[in-house]
Parts: sequence; structure tokens; C-alpha cells
Amino acid sequence: MIADFLTRVKQSPILCDGAMGTLLYGKGVFINRSYDELNVSQPDLIRGVHHEYLQAGAEIIETNTFGANSFRLSRHSLADKVREINRAGARLAREAAKSFDVWVAGSVGPLGTRIEPLGKTSFQEAREAFRGQIEALAEGGVDLLILETFGYLDEIHQALMAAKEVNAAMPIVAQVTIDEDGNTLDGSDPETFVPKLVEWGADVIGCNCSVGPVAMLDAMERVRALTTLPLSAQPNAGIPRSVEGRNIYLCSPEYMASYARKFVTAGVRIVGGCCGTTPEHIRTMKSALRAGEARGKSAAARPTATPAAATAVPAVLLENRSIIGAKLARGEFITMVEIVPPKGTDIAKELEGARFLKSVGVDAVNIPDSPRASARMSNQALSLLVQREVGIEAVLHYTCRDRNVLGIQSDLLGAAAVGIRNLICITGDPPKMGNYPDATAVFDVDSIGLVNIVHRLNRGLDLGGNPIGTGTSFVIGVGANPGITDLDEEIRRFEYKVEAGAEYAVTQPVFDLRLLEVFLRRIEGCRIPVVAGIWPLVSVRNAEFMKNELRVSVPDSILERMARTQTPETARAEGVAIAREMLIAARQMVQGAQISAPNGRYTSAVDVLEALGTSRPTASV
Repeated sequence: MIADFLTRVKQSPILCDGAMGTLLYGKGVFINRSYDELNVSQPDLIRGVHHEYLQAGAEIIETNTFGANSFRLSRHSLADKVREINRAGARLAREAAKSFDVWVAGSVGPLGTRIEPLGKTSFQEAREAFRGQIEALAEGGVDLLILETFGYLDEIHQALMAAKEVNAAMPIVAQVTIDEDGNTLDGSDPETFVPKLVEWGADVIGCNCSVGPVAMLDAMERVRALTTLPLSAQPNAGIPRSVEGRNIYLCSPEYMASYARKFVTAGVRIVGGCCGTTPEHIRTMKSALRAGEARGKSAAARPTATPAAATAVPAVLLENRSIIGAKLARGEFITMVEIVPPKGTDIAKELEGARFLKSVGVDAVNIPDSPRASARMSNQALSLLVQREVGIEAVLHYTCRDRNVLGIQSDLLGAAAVGIRNLICITGDPPKMGNYPDATAVFDVDSIGLVNIVHRLNRGLDLGGNPIGTGTSFVIGVGANPGITDLDEEIRRFEYKVEAGAEYAVTQPVFDLRLLEVFLRRIEGCRIPVVAGIWPLVSVRNAEFMKNELRVSVPDSILERMARTQTPETARAEGVAIAREMLIAARQMVQGAQISAPNGRYTSAVDVLEALGTSRPTASV
């Protein structure tokens, strides 16, 4: 039986076990510790859970190694224990199973970090992490692998490749996690993820976690129509309800058992449970399957032609997307001035400022997104109103802080529909910096992942690779910080941003030209147009705040100049003078300037821009 798993799984249903974490939590293990490490420190506890599922009738038991990769273990200072923890997990499951005719599956979950193109972890780094875990599981003697709860196709692809590199003959069950509509976290529907998993060499394809039996059955019926491979389904025991501060899964064993039969009727061959399922659920499911009510009724596989992958459309030429895009494409120097959204709904001052800036020839207004995590009017709404009422282009700051990947795509499609064309993609300040430190952040992706999303939308594809029709026409900007302490990491991230599709960059305020020069030299291999951030200081306190709290590099000489001023008026004049000096010195190095307007003083920003004179130079890119 052990040696013939793939033959058996094609013939009749196999019952997998249920949740490991649910039982460990119920036995008093707090969720703030590494459950995988219990393989080493409390082996009897883990062995006991396996025995409970085996005695309930499970024919596959999964190792307690879902999070036993170097990334997740590093959160508990256990990154050097990957091999030990995984080998122990496999050994415990083998020991528990020795008196039963069952299979031991090595459980492999996501890394718990964003990989490219949505994060800074490279494909190679991800694959190496998966390979290290899978090698240890193979050494421990697992019969097959279950890759489970993957929400992003790029990540499960790396896990599959790592598994093939370790042992090409070992059976692989590849499971994604889905939402109520049957889509993965990256937006891929079954018509997208099934052909990919087939292409990448999965032996069994399925879904687990996130949803209860109903939504998962709907998804599995769609999957069945797309492949002849065996299928697996491990739903949660319903959607959790919060009861006195605890998440309680309310699906009864009998209810789960009724759906076990329905899964088999739909063509599923491996049935089990995820979060909230217990040995009692598995025992009842075993009885239902053993009764044979679903035998002989399995839906015949109804394969259809594998749908062709969606084809990206050509992006609109940069010079045809916006005025800013055209100037960047021609190598012309661009000017932008920042307009911060109000804290209320009265935008009279902001519109008046935009009209003034347009009248003096500023190319665009730059509108940040709740800077420093403060609660302000939507910058997307203000951008639309400024463009509509004033007729000057807006550059929309777009942050990842408050939105998941679904909200990001919805927002961006809406922005494109109302005529917003220029973006600066940034990660965003965490809420703890702002007025509402108890507010929660999302950060589904960082700025690198955001750039990739926008780049795909420009090519007519959503994040899951699904066609959206005509592509968007965004000019994709990003942030850069020449003065950051860890410049190597900043350069690395900058290279990722350019690779993801960034088309220009706006720097943090420049007060030290030497740092800007070093940064520009370091990015010569991935150079895109750079717009220098220029900030007219208004006081010595403002300068000290920039240096010590915002961590902007402000030389002591500038602090001394601001300290010598005697009145607010002279301080503002000195701040403008310093900003003009920075602009004049930087103008030949960069392709534009973004001027801040502290306290909404747009005249100060224009005073700085006057240093450019009547002719704006063309910068070398």
C-alpha cells in the first residue's frame, strides 16, 4: 500500500487527517510560540495528536512542519533548526504510523514573506528555503509531500521546483487556498491556477483552508472540469466565529461528513480537514465514506482543453500617457509641488494653491496619501477634483498601508477610469506613527509588489494574470532615499522596483549633495529618471525634526544656518535660500524637482523654483 500511493489515489477516496494547530491550541499551547519546534521540545504531545487522528481512521497523516521553513522559524530565532525540526517531525509521524497501514505526508506551507515580484525575497531564495525544508523531510522518511495553503502561484511554483530537485519521484499534493469566489489570494481563478499546477508537475491538485465546505465544493467542481489529475480538498470546519475572544469553528462532524461524501461525488480523491477539524470530525467522515454512499457515483472526469494563458497587451507609450510621461520620455526637466489633502472636506485652499501653481508654470501637483499616517481626505478624491477644477495634472501617492491586493486593484482601476495617470508607489508609514496608533495596517504587499501590480494593469492583466480588457495608462513612479543608513539595502530594493516596472523615482528631501551623488552613481546600472525632493525649511526646529525624527540627512552646517536666524520670517527666507542652493546644485544630476510647501506656503515653493530661471535644462538620464 505504501509504495503505491498514486495508483491508489486514482482508484478510491483516501481520508487525510485534520488540523494540528487547532488541537495544540486546545491542549494549552499558546499561539505566540513555534508549533513546529514542539517536534523537538514536546515530542510526546505531537505523537499523541498523530495517534488521535490515526485511531479516528485517517489514512494520511501530515507532519507537524507547516511553518518549519527558515523564514518562519527565524521569527522564533530558530532559523538554524530547519533540518532538526523537520527531521523530528517526519520521525514522530513515522513512529506514530508504524502500527497502521497509512501514508506519512510532509507538510510544507508558505514562507510567510513576500517573494518577487511582490516582495524583496527572490525566487532563488524562496526555492532554497523550500529545498532545505523538503530535504529534511525526505531524510526523515515521508512518503509524499503536501504543499498547502498557498495563496500565490509564484510561491507554490518555487516549492514545486524545490520538491522536484530533491526527489523527482516523490508524489506531490499541491493545494492552494481560496476565497468564497474560488480565487487565490493573488486573484487567480481555477481556470488559471489548475493549468499552472498541472504544467509544474503536481501529482494531485486541490484546495485547503480559508473557506468552509460549501465554497470549497463549488471550487472543486470547477477544478474537476479542468484536469484529469486526482483532486484533494481540506476545508475548514466552517468560517470561525469569535466567542469570548476565541475563534470557534462551528461545523459539526456530521455536517463535515455529509460534505465528505459530496466531495467524493464531485471527483475528489483525498478528503480531509483544515482549521477547526478534530479527530471527531475525521472519525465521522470516515464512517460516512466507509458506508459507501458515494461509491460508484464519482463524477467522471470531464477534461476540457487547457485554457490559453492570458496575453498581455502592449503598454501605451510613456509619452502618450500624460504630460509628465511625455516630459520624462523627452528628457525634459519636470517640476512638481506637493499639496497635502485637508483634514476635513473644505478644499478651497488646496484648489487656490493648485491654480496659483499652474499659473506660474508648475508641471504637476504631488498629492500624498495621509502623510505620517494622519487621517486626511482621500488623496485620490483630491487628485480628481484638482484635475477637474484646475486643469493641472496630479501625481497620486499610492500606499500599501491600508489596502489588500483586491482593494489595490479596485482603487487603481477606478483611478484610471477617472483620468488619473501619474503615480508614486510607496509602502506607506505604519499607523503607529500617526494619530491613531491602534489602527491596523494591511501591507499585503510593499512598494515593489505594488509596482508590479500597476505594471501588469498597464499591460491589461490583473495580479492573477486574468485579462481586464484595455490596459491602464499609469506613469509609474517610486520613492528613493539617498540618505538612508543602509544604502546597500536601498539600492537592492531600488533595483527590484526598476525590474518590476518603475519608470521614474522621487527622492526624499535632499540636504546633502554628496549623498545624492553617491546614490546616483550606485544606480547607474538600473537608472531611470530621478526627481530630487527639495524641502524649504521653516525653522531650526523643523530642521531638527527632519534630522532626528524623520531620519533625513541634514548636515550640521544647515542646522547652524537655521539656528542663526532671529525671526520666523528670516528663518523661512533662509530655508528658501538653502532649498534654492540644493536645486541649483542638483539640477544637472536629475531630471526634475519636487518641492514641498511646508504649512501650505505655495509661494515658498515657487520662490525655490525661481532658481531655475526661465529655461529649464534637459538632464542626462
